[in-house]
Amino acid sequence: MFLGLTVQAWITIVVILVMFTVLMKTNLPPSVVFFSAVVVLFVTGAIDASTAVSGFSSSAVVTVGALFLVVGGLYNSGVLKWVVKYLLGKPKSYALAILKLMIPAGVMSAFVTDSTVTALFIKAVKMWAKKLGTPASKFLIPLSYASLVGGTLTLLGTAPNLIVSGLYAEKTGDSMNIFTVTPLSLICFVVLIISVLVMSRWLPERKSPDENFEKVNDYTAELLVPADNKNIGKTIKEAKLDNIEGGHLIEIIRFDKEVISPVTDDEFILGGDRLVFSGDIDHIADLKKSHGLAVANHHLFSLSEENSNRKVKTATVKFGSKLTGKTFAESGIEDENGVVLIAISREGERISTSPREVVLQPGDTLLLEYSSQNKDALEGLKGDLIVAVDEEEVIKIDKKTLISSLILLAMILLSSLGVTSVLMSCMAAAVAMMVFGCLTPKKAQKSVDWGILMIYACSIVFGKAVQMNGIADAVANLIVNVSGSNVLIMMFLIAAAALFLTEIISNTATASIFFPIVYQSAVTLGVDPKPLCIMLMLCVSMSFATPLGSPSNTLVYGPGGYKFSDFLRIGIPMNFIMLFTIVLSVYFIYLA
Repeated sequence: MFLGLTVQAWITIVVILVMFTVLMKTNLPPSVVFFSAVVVLFVTGAIDASTAVSGFSSSAVVTVGALFLVVGGLYNSGVLKWVVKYLLGKPKSYALAILKLMIPAGVMSAFVTDSTVTALFIKAVKMWAKKLGTPASKFLIPLSYASLVGGTLTLLGTAPNLIVSGLYAEKTGDSMNIFTVTPLSLICFVVLIISVLVMSRWLPERKSPDENFEKVNDYTAELLVPADNKNIGKTIKEAKLDNIEGGHLIEIIRFDKEVISPVTDDEFILGGDRLVFSGDIDHIADLKKSHGLAVANHHLFSLSEENSNRKVKTATVKFGSKLTGKTFAESGIEDENGVVLIAISREGERISTSPREVVLQPGDTLLLEYSSQNKDALEGLKGDLIVAVDEEEVIKIDKKTLISSLILLAMILLSSLGVTSVLMSCMAAAVAMMVFGCLTPKKAQKSVDWGILMIYACSIVFGKAVQMNGIADAVANLIVNVSGSNVLIMMFLIAAAALFLTEIISNTATASIFFPIVYQSAVTLGVDPKPLCIMLMLCVSMSFATPLGSPSNTLVYGPGGYKFSDFLRIGIPMNFIMLFTIVLSVYFIYLA
């Protein structure tokens, strides 16, 4: 025993602290870090075998997995895209625009994951903002915030709600209804919208990366190969065009309009070829003299004129991506996936140097080109990049759209009326999506994010380790002593700690680790644990101050052209507003 804690307790504390440090300081996949931490806890004897696998059999984790399939069915059948496309309209003022954006996004997030809703809205919002003559950066942070808080409106909207309610049911035998948290989260949602409207002048006006990519003449140069050029018949490598200063060759347009991209080193140069280079235009211009090339009198390369041979798409480097700290050339992505980097934008400004030689940072927006025949070119990159969602002009509405909508409605009604449990209704809905053809087996596999499920499962294990090793009791007693047995002070201490931690690590991990502390603190003070568990659900989802605090914030960071400080400017005041809103609402409604 040391400071009243056992060896197993100290091992648990050290492992969790090391895990947090590794997550913040390295680019290792979070799922690998979480699983490794569980293995260390098991091997060192801090937890037993049943605890080590408890998260993987948790009803909350299974429910989240089923919801992935339900969301996949809604997306595949066009329901979500249809809703996004026809909800925004043409508001007459910025305030009305905020309302028309945040309310639908929040309501959708109550039944669909917040990151899915944010991803769907981003491109539509950018097009919408352009029509309104307002920078997209004035809308994308409110979109993310609305999705985050909207996710707390039901148990289905966000994983921490499901996990905390599941742990509460295990502890007490009392299952929460799908709408148990709704009254309090509605208060938070209304306060959020009012706060955004009041603080809207603090929302930055940033240039979207897409605007930097529109004028292709600024970062691409097209040079023609004359009929008498000495390099005709040579390969790109032999002509020394594979590694030029300040840029790189992204595609070749043949005289018959055939497009070759990516361009390999062994590709031959033909007379009349149009060589498209990306990078520093001044350096690329030197090739006219050194290689006997001619300047094209007009640009054929255009982002808006994709043809049967090539596609162009933007993607944002994720926080925690293994690409961070590397150049695109070093990553090996081009050879492995058949994609070409055309340009990079950082914090709303395009980087003018050769994009392949730029050391990548989280939030960088990349303009990528790939063959339209290679439909899965970007699939392997989704662990490191946030790939822009296509916004189809024509959305196919058929019987599957209606069926998937009815399946979602039935799932909500069955669970909310108590006919079935949340787990059973979600599993039944997932199966129904596949039975009625709203989701094919292949797309069902892609719909499930196994890495996230691993994080959720491991998070539950950490929570149980904190409880079984006596850490929860020790921390709860400390909180009670510091608060002087005052319930309101105790609530502020717990809520503030949860709000701070969720800005740094997974909200699911925060919820799982804090649950036993919250529960034991309530028991020690002799108050009903249920309201405090609801308070915890809300607190861990209020991640406003950093772009890495939640997937939704990360999704809008690059497309909005934001700087890290933009989130701090509006997010820190929002955190304090929500801290007081949540604690005071829970206290006066349930405990006063």
